Amino acid sequence: MDQRVAAPVLFEERRAGNGLRIGIARLNAEGTLNALSLEMIDLLSERFAAWAQDGSIALVVLEAAGEKAFCAGGDLQRLYQSMIEHHASPRRGDVRANEYALQFFSREYRLDYLIHSYPKPVLCWGHGIVMGGGLGLMAGASHRVVTERTRVAMPEINVGLYPDVGGTWLLGRMPGKLGLFLSLTGAPLNAADALFAGVADHAVRHADKGQIFEALLRQPWTGSCRDDSRALTDLLRAFNSADESTGPARRHFDLIGKVCGHGALLEIAAAIADLKAEEPWLSAAAATLLAGSPSTAALAHALRQRSRLLSLAEVFRMELVASMYCAARPDFAEGVRALLIDKDRSPRWSPASLGEVSQEWIDGYFVSPWQGAEHPLAELGEATRRRQ
Repeated sequence: MDQRVAAPVLFEERRAGNGLRIGIARLNAEGTLNALSLEMIDLLSERFAAWAQDGSIALVVLEAAGEKAFCAGGDLQRLYQSMIEHHASPRRGDVRANEYALQFFSREYRLDYLIHSYPKPVLCWGHGIVMGGGLGLMAGASHRVVTERTRVAMPEINVGLYPDVGGTWLLGRMPGKLGLFLSLTGAPLNAADALFAGVADHAVRHADKGQIFEALLRQPWTGSCRDDSRALTDLLRAFNSADESTGPARRHFDLIGKVCGHGALLEIAAAIADLKAEEPWLSAAAATLLAGSPSTAALAHALRQRSRLLSLAEVFRMELVASMYCAARPDFAEGVRALLIDKDRSPRWSPASLGEVSQEWIDGYFVSPWQGAEHPLAELGEATRRRQ
C-alpha cells in the first residue's frame, strides 16, 4: 500500500512562476470529516515550522480531502478514552494527570498560535464543514477562503467543552454580541455570515479552485511576506463571488444584540430561549442552548468577560487551563458519550441547569495548576497578528 495515501496529512511543494515554491498541506482523513488527531497536529506543526524557515517557500496552502468538510473538529474518541481512564484513576483530582488531554490541547493550541503568527502568507481553503478545531486552524490563516458550501460553527456546547482553540479571542472580536450568541448556541455561519463575522476574508465558488491554484503557480512571488500577501489578496479578489445575499446572523444582528444585551447570563439564556418560535436558524439556536451543557454556557460567558484585555498568547494559556478542567470534570466526557459513543443524545449534565452553576464552580476553571514558566504554553510569544 502506498503509505503517502494512508497518511492523515499529505504534503507537497509546487514550483511557482519565478522559481519560489508553494507548500501545500492537505488534511487526509475524509472518513472522519478530517477530524483533527494528535498525529495530524504533530505532522502539521513539524512541516509548518520547517516551511517557515525555508526561504524558497513563498506561501503555504492549507486544504482538505473530500467535498464534505475542511475539518469537523478535534478527534474526540481518544480524548474520551483518556477522560474515562483519568476519572477512574487515583489521580483524578489532579487535572494535569490526564497526560493525553494535556498533550492534545497544548500541542493543538501551539499549532494554532503558529498559524496566527506565521511569517508567510497562509491560504486556508475552508470548504464544507469548518467546526471546532477546524476553525482553530483556519482562524489564524492570513487568507481565509470560504465557499457556497461552507458551514462554520463552534458547537462545543453539545459536548460539554466550550469554543476553545483561540475561539475565546476570535468570538470576542466579532461585531456586537454575535460572538457571545454563537458561543452559547453553536449556531452555524454560511459564507456570507463568515465574512460578516470576521472569520473569513474571501468567498469564492468552489468550482473555481482549480483556476485559483493555477493562478497561484503563475504568480511571480517575491519572498516578501508583505508583498506576497498583497499579491495573494489581489489574486483572490479576482475570484470573489458576486453573491450579495446576507446570512441569518447578519439579518438578525439587531435582535441578537438585544437578547444578548442583558447583564446576567440567566437573563440572556431566557431571552434566547424565547426565540424558539422564530425562524428555523434562531429556533435551532435556542434549542441547542436549552439542550446543551449549562457549564459550557457559563464558562463561555466567563471566558468572554475575562479575556477582553488579553493577548492571543494569554488567551491560549487561559484556555489550556479551562480545557484541562473540562477534561477532569463530568460534562465533557458525558457529552462525547451521548453524541459519539452511545449515541443516545441524552446527556446527563452536571450541574443539570444553568441556575445550579455556582460562581465557585466557574471560578474553578481558572485556577491554574502551573506557576509562571511551568505553564506548557509559557513560550508563546506576543507576536503581532498580521491582520490586526
